[in-house]
Amino acid sequence: MRIRTLRSQMTAVGAAAALGTGLLSGCAGTTGPATPDRQITVWSQENLPDRVAATRKIIGRFEKDTGIKVRLVGVDEAQMPQLIMSAAASGSLPDVIGSAPMGQVWQMHSNGLLNTDIPRQIFDTLGRDTFNANALELTSDGATSLAVPSDAWLQLLVYRKDQFDAHGLAAPDTYTKALAAAKKLTGKGNDAMAAATDPSDVFTSQSFESVALANDCQLVDDQRQVALTSPQCQTAFRTYDALTRTYGAPGTQTVDSTRATYFAGQSSMVIWSSFLLDELAGLRKDALPSCPACKNDPQHLSDNSGIVTAMRGPDAKDAAQFGEITSWATTKTAETDASRQFIEYMMGAGYESWFGMAPEGKIPVRTGTTDQPGRYLNTWRHSDIGVDTRQPLDRVFPKELLDQLADGVSNMRRWGITQGEGSLVGATNGELPVPKAIGAMTSGQTSPEQAAHDAEDEVNALKKSLQ
Repeated sequence: MRIRTLRSQMTAVGAAAALGTGLLSGCAGTTGPATPDRQITVWSQENLPDRVAATRKIIGRFEKDTGIKVRLVGVDEAQMPQLIMSAAASGSLPDVIGSAPMGQVWQMHSNGLLNTDIPRQIFDTLGRDTFNANALELTSDGATSLAVPSDAWLQLLVYRKDQFDAHGLAAPDTYTKALAAAKKLTGKGNDAMAAATDPSDVFTSQSFESVALANDCQLVDDQRQVALTSPQCQTAFRTYDALTRTYGAPGTQTVDSTRATYFAGQSSMVIWSSFLLDELAGLRKDALPSCPACKNDPQHLSDNSGIVTAMRGPDAKDAAQFGEITSWATTKTAETDASRQFIEYMMGAGYESWFGMAPEGKIPVRTGTTDQPGRYLNTWRHSDIGVDTRQPLDRVFPKELLDQLADGVSNMRRWGITQGEGSLVGATNGELPVPKAIGAMTSGQTSPEQAAHDAEDEVNALKKSLQ
């Protein structure tokens, strides 16, 4: 999400099937590292104006320190797959891609477009044990590191703690508790849940996956067969349908409408990313809470909201946390030494400024240095959040929540990645089979059972196209 809509993110990721496997594979085999000229091109998916400006300041210091020239290009996440395809075909890939989501990284890897030697060299220099182990696993293909993980955002279920307390309701950290609260709190102009149902947005897929993982619903099973009609997934589809259609606002719900509904005080729960936190606290003028009590107290919602970072369904042993890890990736044609120095700088001398741009959604996955193991996580806790108003993260939100966010990176799970189907994940983020099924289900066109079958059929077709 990178519009400030979920990482504004949210929008994310997509590495579409459109990445034309045949075309890219052909291109990848004809090119190699660029001739060293101490000049590199960096595509950054942190393309919001304030983040581009912040990135340029970091780059300015890097250029002064190293003499390496950097051409920074802000790129929209949703356009990245097509841009990569075009650049590969024309032999004009950038040297480095920043804030690349996992699906994109895996899609590029499957098409032979990554230099995986550079990440290995960077880990040798910076210390592999200074990075979060789960982040390393999710961005690796076996023993091969595909990219250098930089930061993460987490998917959250934010709820009106004041309303829950008034009705004696427990925090909605299980399917049963969330459904019970939704039933109790729906009515009299209030819709209990605000969650995405837009069939054309990856945000819907991310929102559903966060609920599905809670019930151990997986995209593929251990045999790498598509598993969206499993009993666990059937329950997940039924639960999401109840939360969004029976107890949710009418009509198609988007990344913007879900936030607006909760901010207006018209829903009791919302599923969104951690990028919501500064807006929830009234620190961004273009996305201020608008509930009646918020007019006199911009922090009314943040003061009266509870946050669930991990949910559990009836078929799961443990609660599950969904999120996204974004990385620095180097392409097959990258100027190796200059690209390596640049990423080492962004993960070292420039790292605190990098995640400090938006710490609510850029949780550092390099926790510290060899000499100072907890340095970056400690800095993150005290970093200022907000745009028009800035306040320290640990002044706005309690230590318990920050602990949950930091721990969430270690507990994060994702569909298909650890089963070796990262390329399929990238393709589904482009073709959106799950959001299409969710959209049809929540509009009453199909049943939850049929939605699960339709999604599985489409994912199976995508899987075959990638073979």
